[in-house]
Amino acid sequence: MAKLPRADKDLGQHYLKDKNIIEKITTNFESEADVIIEIGPGPAVLSRKLSKKGVPYYFIEKDERFKEQLESITPLENQYFQDALKFNWFEFIKENDLADRKIWLVSNLPYNVSSQLFISFLKVPAIKYMSLMFQKEVGEKTYIRENTKNQMGSLLSLSQNYFDSKKLILAHPGAFLPPPKVESVVVSYTRKENPIVSIEEFKSFEKFLRLCFSMKRKQLGSVLKTSIDKDKVATIFDEAKIAPTIRAEALELTDIYNLYTEFGKVCD
Repeated sequence: MAKLPRADKDLGQHYLKDKNIIEKITTNFESEADVIIEIGPGPAVLSRKLSKKGVPYYFIEKDERFKEQLESITPLENQYFQDALKFNWFEFIKENDLADRKIWLVSNLPYNVSSQLFISFLKVPAIKYMSLMFQKEVGEKTYIRENTKNQMGSLLSLSQNYFDSKKLILAHPGAFLPPPKVESVVVSYTRKENPIVSIEEFKSFEKFLRLCFSMKRKQLGSVLKTSIDKDKVATIFDEAKIAPTIRAEALELTDIYNLYTEFGKVCD
């Protein structure tokens, strides 16, 4: 890691150095992907391996201090020095004729914008696989943890609707330079071919989830009544066959689908 730019705290930079974790990430979907896109490659720790998988490799990097490390990794036309939060995925996919390719997205996500980036990835149907590093407490909100009660949230609901997900590997602070103050987790995602709530409904589904989980430890019936007529709320729970006294964090995914369906019927 010699001669690297100083890690930028404002960009949430922590350089991964653990060889086992690097190997886990860079082999996660190597046999399934037609295209690899890396977000925030930084000093090219993952890029050197990912760019040699025999498929087109692209990267999106906000920090232009890494140009020297990255310029020889992939052709110039595959390099995007931009803010991933402002990246136009649909224009990029159209321009590069990637709509029918199986895209594998890889990233050691900046902690401070990981949730926003994750939600933006969910909306891109061409992204079929993802290997993403999060701060542990955020990453755990995107996959089902066994033997854990009351874990449902808006991020998990969105994740589970559009992807099958699982923990790939934990990363302790010592796996990075500089070491963060928290643990991290790498999560593996495979897009579902037929999600129950379609991409076209993403905006309305997300809005409903944000309402439900705005006070996830309170009785859900009471929470919904803050924004919806109480008679409509009663109809929603009655038709969904769910007790209005349930707390959002205790819901199962099927409960959320049922509530969302009934919510749409009475609130259109």
